[in-house]
Amino acid sequence: MTFDLKRYKDQLSQLVAQPSVSCAAPDWDMGNKPVLDLLATWLEERGFSAEILPVPEKPNKFNLIATKGSGSGGLVLSGHSDTVPYDDNRWQSDPFELTERDGKLYGLGATDMKGFFPTVLAAIDALADRPLKEPLIVLATADEESSMSGARALAEQGQPQARYAVIGEPTELRPVRMHKGIMMESIRVHGSSGHSSNPALGHNALEAMHSVMGELLKFRGELQQRYRNPGFAVDLPTMNLGCIHGGDNPNRICAECELHFDLRALPGMDNDELRSAIDRRLRPIAERSGTDIVLSELFAGVEPFEEPETSDLVRTCERLTGQSAEAVAFATEAPFLQSLGMQTLVLGPGSINQAHQPDEFIDIGQLAPSVDILSGLIEQLCINPDSKG
Repeated sequence: MTFDLKRYKDQLSQLVAQPSVSCAAPDWDMGNKPVLDLLATWLEERGFSAEILPVPEKPNKFNLIATKGSGSGGLVLSGHSDTVPYDDNRWQSDPFELTERDGKLYGLGATDMKGFFPTVLAAIDALADRPLKEPLIVLATADEESSMSGARALAEQGQPQARYAVIGEPTELRPVRMHKGIMMESIRVHGSSGHSSNPALGHNALEAMHSVMGELLKFRGELQQRYRNPGFAVDLPTMNLGCIHGGDNPNRICAECELHFDLRALPGMDNDELRSAIDRRLRPIAERSGTDIVLSELFAGVEPFEEPETSDLVRTCERLTGQSAEAVAFATEAPFLQSLGMQTLVLGPGSINQAHQPDEFIDIGQLAPSVDILSGLIEQLCINPDSKG
């Protein structure tokens, strides 16, 4: 089918021009409604019913659910509307102005993942004269890059409902059926200060944290002995001790120390169970050291994701792409959509290697094939759902 690159560039240019950074740092964090307003307008022009829903307890954050057709099955094509922050002085061009160079389109969010939405629109246009037997739903979420609050809210609200969901994260058009989960945790040790000439005058939080770190590394080793998945390039769960802060002077007993770490679990592991296991291991250290040790979440975390290799959606996407489904290390909103009862898979244009860095781009060569794949999905799952393909 014919791909209208000019229309694609015009739509992506408008999306990129609307800043929608999400970030845990308030100075960076922005709303996303202007992006959703654009998408809603374009989809309503194509016969969709569009609803923009506020994310509870998140001012200026919204989700978009746009639906065409009805039925008990159907397909969700999903993407997030936010971007990460940017290093303005390291870009060769304006991050908010789409720029074409050497067969690539540069702009903040071009590949992660505003560039997905115009391919969805192009696929819809290519099949505009074909009636839908099952619904087609376009979903755009808030805050994927920070808290995933948009997808969490939808999961709690029980919507959208369909049989299948494809998330258009940049996978270079390879179907992805597995990814690791992620937890980001804080451990704070509360001791008591005193003159360093007499250790009995206080309880040293740094020394207790030394024991905590040893226990975490021991736990990591046990997990890596117990869990392996050859589908991943790094085929075991990982734990990274990321940063530590504590104390204020060499001649004072350290009263406070805090460690931040992440843990990336394989499918089949459970974040809550891991957190409980860590908490149990910290209690004896607190008792021995005379300190108070508190484990807390830095953010709510994302569970590991796996869609069975035998699922209809995996087989359909493998057939349409000509590639076997694989695993990636980065986390997505897939667990939240899967929790709604949908067969779920990650598949989109662009490379994750270009995401989260200056001069982010999407390769023009990925666009027409993406439209072909999405058109095939709509054809098989919404227009001819009874077809075996």
